[in-house]
Amino acid sequence: EGVEKIQVRLDLGLLQMNNDGRPDGKRPLGHESLYEYYQSKFYKHLVANDGNDTGFKLKAEDCAKLQFEALQYYQRHNCLWQLEDYDGVIRDTERNLAVGDFAQRHAENEDLAWSLLQFKAQLLHMLTRAKASRALQEKDFKLAITLIEEGLTKIRDFYRDNPRVENNDNNSETFSLRAWLEELLTKRPLTKREQLEKDLTDAVSNEDYEKAAQMRDALRNLKPSE
Repeated sequence: EGVEKIQVRLDLGLLQMNNDGRPDGKRPLGHESLYEYYQSKFYKHLVANDGNDTGFKLKAEDCAKLQFEALQYYQRHNCLWQLEDYDGVIRDTERNLAVGDFAQRHAENEDLAWSLLQFKAQLLHMLTRAKASRALQEKDFKLAITLIEEGLTKIRDFYRDNPRVENNDNNSETFSLRAWLEELLTKRPLTKREQLEKDLTDAVSNEDYEKAAQMRDALRNLKPSE
């Protein structure tokens, strides 16, 4: 068909999905996905009601369909993670996070919204790992560390702001990211400034004052960003 597909071998067969668009290749009601269909309904509602969203609600059946569809994207981003297709992981996790936010705003009640929001911490965890891994592919340790710290903050905010989940820092998502962050902090290459400061300390410890003076001069000549 000229369409790139992903195949996963299972114990009792084979799972196949499209690499782009909706994983099962369907176009529900003429849209790329049900999420896009409900978005279209929402925008039409706004136009018909002078920008007022009152009266637009996602019912139980709507949320169930969105949850089933989100599961397809969840399965695919797990496969893409194994393939180290970090751009694809980012695309699918951001998409499912957007679906959760959409349900939070428009579901008929909190229980229906929670059917999609309950996966937010897992999605934030996977999104953070994909973004940081992509940065590490480019040897940008500083960006990777920043992305992990930002991801940790978002996950902690989710646990803090949702009474349905226990608010602690020992959940699997933050535990995993904290361990990864500690590993990167110990293994990342030193910046030029950090290396000079280390060399200066070593020179002073070894009473090599001529070299220490050279290191001080080199530090003074560094740009603030180095």
